[in-house]
Amino acid sequence: MIQKNRCTWCEKDDLYRDYHDNEWGKPIYDDDKLFEFLILETFQAGLSWYTILAKRENFRKAFDNFDYKKIAQYNETKVETLLQDEGIIRNKLKIRATISNAIAFIEVQKEFGSFSKYIWNFVDGKPIDNKPKTLKDVPATTPLSDTISKDLKKRGFKFVGSTVIYAQMQATGMVNDHVMNCFSRNI
Repeated sequence: MIQKNRCTWCEKDDLYRDYHDNEWGKPIYDDDKLFEFLILETFQAGLSWYTILAKRENFRKAFDNFDYKKIAQYNETKVETLLQDEGIIRNKLKIRATISNAIAFIEVQKEFGSFSKYIWNFVDGKPIDNKPKTLKDVPATTPLSDTISKDLKKRGFKFVGSTVIYAQMQATGMVNDHVMNCFSRNI
């Protein structure tokens, strides 16, 4: 088997490598997938991404496959059910944030036609390539993630601090932070 050069953060196991090779940093313009990553990133706040990735299928089941229209309608009974679900992160504030974020997401769609148009407008519709040489060159936040975070908060989104938003930008390909020798840089 040919050894591929990858960003070193993903070498923990096959789950991480598969995510890195097939998803991370690939531009996503689909509202459903953008919402999924937004929710996963908000749950990741204060935790490792690996923890969230390992529970991703459980999150899909618990949150109706990230259907934001359904999630926007969740009531207290559903919140209590989610708080009992051992397969997800049982954080009441993050669960409630998911509901309010679904509502805010729908409002952004109404205003801009799609969430994708709204979020990608911040980068003029195309990824920013930071060309990092090593992981040390990859920031946790940027002035742009600060701006997006503030705008999202103004629109009613929760758990969308600048670090969460920068991770979202990386995950959805708004920025290309694959290190220069990584095989995934240009695919």
